[in-house]
Amino acid sequence: MAASSNERVKKRRDAMRAAGLRPIQIWVPDTRRAGFAEECARQARLMAEADRENKDLQAFMDAAWADFTEDWPE
Repeated sequence: MAASSNERVKKRRDAMRAAGLRPIQIWVPDTRRAGFAEECARQARLMAEADRENKDLQAFMDAAWADFTEDWPE
């Protein structure tokens, strides 16, 4: 007789734990929720407005990126 789904899950979890891993739970925004897209658009508008108001921001970001990638091979 084939193993039940509970037995297969337990076997898989035991193997993962034996490999030094542990399960975690991650909560993420529900993209199906009413108003999600509107909230994304609202936050994007706020970020774009902040970018327009802060002229030094792009120079700062470019410098930070250059520092981050200066040792990367081409």
